Amino acid sequence: MHPRLGALAALRLTDPAAKVAATRELAAHTLRRALSTEALRAEGDDIGVPGRPERPLRVEPTATGKRSPFTAEGRAALVHAICHIEFNAINLALDAVWRYDGMPEAYYRDWLQVADEEAQHFTLLHAHLNGMGSGYGDFIAHDGLWTMCEKTKHDVLARMALVPRTLEARGLDATPLIQAKLRRVDTPDAHAAIAILDIILRDEVGHVAIGNRWYRWLCEREGIDPVAHYRVLYRQYEAPRLRAPFNLDARARAGFTDDELADLAGH
Repeated sequence: MHPRLGALAALRLTDPAAKVAATRELAAHTLRRALSTEALRAEGDDIGVPGRPERPLRVEPTATGKRSPFTAEGRAALVHAICHIEFNAINLALDAVWRYDGMPEAYYRDWLQVADEEAQHFTLLHAHLNGMGSGYGDFIAHDGLWTMCEKTKHDVLARMALVPRTLEARGLDATPLIQAKLRRVDTPDAHAAIAILDIILRDEVGHVAIGNRWYRWLCEREGIDPVAHYRVLYRQYEAPRLRAPFNLDARARAGFTDDELADLAGH
């Protein structure tokens, strides 16, 4: 099977463990060999995308409520929320591999690597959640990340602009704040969560960098100014408003330019 069709097959899987296993096996086999870039899309091939379990119950972002880290249930709900983000991120990366014809081989390799690392993150978080006496699906969750994937499914340029370098970049800002709260809790499970978030933050810098790289590559191919066009896409697709504080150091390492960072600092 062509690796991109393998990505589609993994994307359609509804069982999280099966999706993780299929994603990791696909990456292990594909990243070591040549990957052809012929067009593969066919009418109706997005049926069953994305595959997701019946639980968690998905609600509007405003309906999830607050997750206080100062109770055991609140910490489990917080870890569950991050676990859900990582599950969506597996689907997001697999979708980026399968959906868009006409990209260079390096693009597909990059997003397969992202899918593999997101699967690792989900596995770490789910094991930790199990250790806290809960599992994926035990709490409600929202679909903000996948909603933007749906909005941008017909435009790879918009996808690169608004998912990795907008929504996922928000994770670079939020993770240190979550870790600071968990340090105040000072329990073994909180410290374990902090250590997992260290791994996720390190890898997510690379994921956002991949989004930045391909967004700029696409802008150059189209003869578009990346900064000006980003503002157009941000308004067109009604991306969530950027909110301070920003992790400017992580964003710099993820490839945001000095001008972009200065613009963020002015918020």
